[in-house]
Amino acid sequence: MTGAITGYIDVAQMTLYAFWIFFFGLIFYLRREDKREGYPLVSERSRSVTVQGLPEVPAPKSFLLHDGSVVLAPRAEEKENPKLRPADNFMGAPMIPTGNPMVDGVGPAAYAMRSPHPDMMFDGSGPRLAPLRADPLFFLSPEDPDPRGMAVYGTDRVRAGTVSDVWVDRSEYIVRYLEVAVDTAAGPRPALVPMTLVQLDAKQRAIRVRSITAAQFAEVPALASPDVVTLREEDRIMGYYGGGQLYATPRRTEPLI
Repeated sequence: MTGAITGYIDVAQMTLYAFWIFFFGLIFYLRREDKREGYPLVSERSRSVTVQGLPEVPAPKSFLLHDGSVVLAPRAEEKENPKLRPADNFMGAPMIPTGNPMVDGVGPAAYAMRSPHPDMMFDGSGPRLAPLRADPLFFLSPEDPDPRGMAVYGTDRVRAGTVSDVWVDRSEYIVRYLEVAVDTAAGPRPALVPMTLVQLDAKQRAIRVRSITAAQFAEVPALASPDVVTLREEDRIMGYYGGGQLYATPRRTEPLI
């Protein structure tokens, strides 16, 4: 019969077509949703150029967080002006820091603008991280070395200060940071050191940190509250030590060969 389609299209073929349409729609939806964070991209050619690709960035949607707050995504972000300059006059040229990259958040020292509030316990009873002085229920095992009172040395083997307290994760029961009373001209100032970046020598009662020099401990991002560390402060602290792996000494920025 002229115009008939039932003679060569069966249920299996229609099911395959339906699957293709569904799968294409799923990819389109997921690709669109993953642009809620980080888009549009910043163009190297001009700040007025919008780089978002296909599909476009979706309209803002409200997300209700566990603490009752509401966040829009996407949302207006602050314009960043990193202290960098291109090494040469062509697109894609490597960037050279113009200030202190460890403080300015450049390269491995970059950090996310996370919440200015601390990470909370699951039951909302308080901050997840706390120094031992703020929670008498937590203590160090007598079988393990107590780092409090140990001297802290930078990668240059110069003394930077003394461990004054230990910050614990009250949810996972592990040590997260050591608090160091850093020796400065104006007197001791507290600075947190991630426990994962220290080498503890119990016999010598010494703490060694390869990430930064002794003098650079004075510029470790400070806390707004002495017994509370926010998510944003954690990111800045980790970024500072991460940046030290590349920028702490001039030799680290040079090639191995």
